[in-house]
Amino acid sequence: MRVLMILNDVLNETMPSSTIKMAYTATLMGHEVWLSDVAKFSYYPDETLHIFAYKAKKRDFKSPKLYYEHIISKSSIKERIIIDKDIDIMMLRNDPAADFDKPWAQHSALVFGRSAVRHGVIVLNDPDGLSKAINKMYFQQFPKIVRLKSLISKDPQEIREFYLQNKKNIILKPLQGSAGRSVFYAGPADENNLNQMISAISRDGYVIAEEFFPKALEGDVRLFLLNGKPFKVNGKYAAFKRVRSQGDIRSNIHAGGHAYPAKITDKMLELADILRPKLVQDGMFLVGLDIVEDKLLEINVFSPGGLDNAQKFQGVDFSVRVIEELEK
Repeated sequence: MRVLMILNDVLNETMPSSTIKMAYTATLMGHEVWLSDVAKFSYYPDETLHIFAYKAKKRDFKSPKLYYEHIISKSSIKERIIIDKDIDIMMLRNDPAADFDKPWAQHSALVFGRSAVRHGVIVLNDPDGLSKAINKMYFQQFPKIVRLKSLISKDPQEIREFYLQNKKNIILKPLQGSAGRSVFYAGPADENNLNQMISAISRDGYVIAEEFFPKALEGDVRLFLLNGKPFKVNGKYAAFKRVRSQGDIRSNIHAGGHAYPAKITDKMLELADILRPKLVQDGMFLVGLDIVEDKLLEINVFSPGGLDNAQKFQGVDFSVRVIEELEK
């Protein structure tokens, strides 16, 4: 199997990385794995799709870290390959929100991913499905029963009215974003600063105002879905709990949150079952759900990370199952 994994910047991937772990695992399992990023595509006059990519010269690496150090070193193989001809599966593991300072990069993988699909390459997650999820409006396409009440607007007065309607307890965040960037809690003591918060977020686009869910202060659970179903190996779920740092409303690991073992409840599994039909319809192969009790806080379809945390707590190498599913 020949696999190509697309990152934001292949030379500057933050470790530990779920993508690098999957690439490392696939390499150990005997597959040909290439790594590249959103800046290295080329579409030729003969309508073939090319990319400059990196591949390991050997397979016997003792850790994902050593594998990645080899990939970005002078020792790795670096070639321009023809995606239509040389690749079976392309995994889009870049996060458009991370390229907020490079607008051209945010849609590049989707554009070229569609071209690869037309040439017979399997692309995961499906670029047409991902294009629907380029911002958090995708979240609103799921049943109300799983979502918190929210308003999407750039109008400060509308947001203030929503704030008052929800007893001066709301969360403010950008319509497009990830890793907990520009997320604010607006409580009763923040009324005088509300316009300033709205202004800080709305400079970059629309604002989501969401009802405050007190249970979220205790942390949320990142539960992975594989092919629309809760990701489970040997009876253990690919999941972990994220708990915020003291004084911070966000539980995101990149924002200083801490990871702990997760308990998966029947309510969480019921929620996943409600989401399944649309996720399957949209071609979402690997997804991360952020859940508190029976409510979905976020749905992560662009490069969901944290499989290393799930592995640490469950003692299961979930990357192996991902590669086995790609083989199928």
